[in-house]
Amino acid sequence: MAERSVSMTDTIRSAGKRLGQKPSSKEFLDKYGSLWTVLVLALVVLVFGLLSSTLFTQAGWEAVSKSTYEYLPLAIGETFVILTGGIDLSVGAVLGFSCVVSGTVMEHMLGTSTGSLGITVLGFVVGIAVGGLCGFLNGILITRLRLPPFIVTLATLYALGGATYIVSEEPIYQIPHQLVTFGQQSLFGGWFIAPVLVALACVVVFGVFLSRFRFGLRTYAIGSNRIAAERAGINVRRHLVWVYVLAGALAGLAGMLVSANFAQTSPLFGNNDELAAIAAVVIGGASLFGGRGNLLGTLCGTFLIAVLTVGLVLVQVTAFWQEVTIGVVIVLAVSVDQLLRSVSQR
Repeated sequence: MAERSVSMTDTIRSAGKRLGQKPSSKEFLDKYGSLWTVLVLALVVLVFGLLSSTLFTQAGWEAVSKSTYEYLPLAIGETFVILTGGIDLSVGAVLGFSCVVSGTVMEHMLGTSTGSLGITVLGFVVGIAVGGLCGFLNGILITRLRLPPFIVTLATLYALGGATYIVSEEPIYQIPHQLVTFGQQSLFGGWFIAPVLVALACVVVFGVFLSRFRFGLRTYAIGSNRIAAERAGINVRRHLVWVYVLAGALAGLAGMLVSANFAQTSPLFGNNDELAAIAAVVIGGASLFGGRGNLLGTLCGTFLIAVLTVGLVLVQVTAFWQEVTIGVVIVLAVSVDQLLRSVSQR
């Protein structure tokens, strides 16, 4: 009888919620907390648009979009890593190393073959594969040796930075013309270039992957409570390795997109890109403690950095103040994240 009474009480409470009872602050923040980034992005676009109408032109959009296709794939991979409670400082170095290795392979193949389409495909495969292998190395060191992700990826950042110059000290210009055509191809009346569409497609694909598939749900679970995830039967070590492989492969893809657009591969590509990627994820509302974040927020964070960079140039602010402004935005984003975290735990 007592059990039936308790069950009836629970039913009445749940019915009350469905009939209009206000949700708790935790439920509200979990569902809508990251939307503040969308509002901030809209406000920043409006302000810079009023200060310089060029931002609302095709040239302004082209400048903004070209600032995003390099960072978006990196930020997507970084989102998965940060959701697990980790961090990857090596994605910029992985980008540079993978595109230089791919460029070296393509240069050699062009000397022995005339099939530029096949070499282009091979270049993408090599770039993504090399990036994935670098991510695999990070994952193995983190999970098998139980080393902190910060230390492992910092070491990889330096190691790959040196290895990139060992492979090639100079830019490689001898790459397939079809790769360059793809990288500079204008679409939809010149409003988009192909690499931008590839980056946006990655957001959609991996956004669905993160929110609808078991891999994404396990990523959230590990970041929320690693011990509970292990007790639930998730192979946490194996999953973390795959997360870092994904981050590395996306860095390799970003390297190929940059090479295609600039018509060269260079050891300078990717320098400090990891900072922009991490900033985009944090500004997008992901928690550095893991377990909270999404790719919509990452997309908005990436565009926010791009709009700030382009907008400050349009209003003739020096490059030094651009870096200061982005740094202030990052501090504000982390402060908001901490505030939301403290409120949601009440």
